[in-house]
Amino acid sequence: MAREKGVSRPLYHLVRALVVPFMRTYFRLRTEHAERIPDAGPAIVAPNHKSFWDSFFVAAATRRPVRYMAKAELFRNPVIARALVRLGAFPVKRGESDAQALETAREILRAGGVLALFPEGTRVRDPETLGSPRRGAARLALETGAPLVPAAITGTEKLFAGPLPKPRRVQVAFGEPIPVSELAPTPETAGELIEERLWPQVTAEYGRLRARPTLAVAALGALGLAGLTARRRRARKRSRRRLPWGRR
Repeated sequence: MAREKGVSRPLYHLVRALVVPFMRTYFRLRTEHAERIPDAGPAIVAPNHKSFWDSFFVAAATRRPVRYMAKAELFRNPVIARALVRLGAFPVKRGESDAQALETAREILRAGGVLALFPEGTRVRDPETLGSPRRGAARLALETGAPLVPAAITGTEKLFAGPLPKPRRVQVAFGEPIPVSELAPTPETAGELIEERLWPQVTAEYGRLRARPTLAVAALGALGLAGLTARRRRARKRSRRRLPWGRR
């Protein structure tokens, strides 16, 4: 069904128009360098993976419909399955090679679509670490000629307290696209693409986003600086009052 039906553009853009403002307000979503995703043609966006919601935040960063794999268990309910497919998802069986999911991914890229694919293969919930990347994204890129776009996401690992979303800050940053069209489609090339070109960018962007102070920390810092400045001014005034000859 995912290959035959694909994304419903009216539904996709309607949901995006409703959800993205909420993301930008409630989660303080900040995106950087989204222009690095090609305006047309196939592309594989390859981010780190902290949460089921990562794909949605990647999709919020670009107006192009983004396709992504989701675990097959989510497609057991026909109504939910249809909605997920029309919003860009397609099923993949976890823990085994899924030829049908791979062929769907190839078809999406051959048709000029954008595919979000997580090199870690599974969620790594610890915010301090990233997992070890696999070569699947690079192999698909080499097979189809789609450039790889590194991406980093922070803030999604603890997005909900039970059923309620927490007002956390989510950040998404995109690295420089990596062209692959002139490279040999070999396992060695796939390994080099992931380990030497893509994952270093993801790691660097992730570390940079993690090091950036949150708005709350920045506000507290500003308040602390303002308080220190005010205390110094009061101290200088008291010193001037104690001097009998005044201060010139």
